[in-house]
Amino acid sequence: MDMIKTHSGKLRAIGYDASKRILRVELEDGNALEYANVGESIWRNLKNASAAWSYYRDNIEEEFTASRVSGKPATGGKNPLDDLFG
Repeated sequence: MDMIKTHSGKLRAIGYDASKRILRVELEDGNALEYANVGESIWRNLKNASAAWSYYRDNIEEEFTASRVSGKPATGGKNPLDDLFG
């Protein structure tokens, strides 16, 4: 799936697989979410929205169920650089 980079709110990249009707969003916290059964018109509207983050929150996040497909592992509140720089 080709991803389009964006910097709208917490969105960092968006992509769509028309044959599977899957929308994928990558967020600033490193999480990637996929939404199934998303119509092509929703994708076009998101891709062309002047405020993609608002469109996402109002029309996708609240209307479709997300599956987390990747993300940063939990660090338990510890900065990973602490081991290097103590």
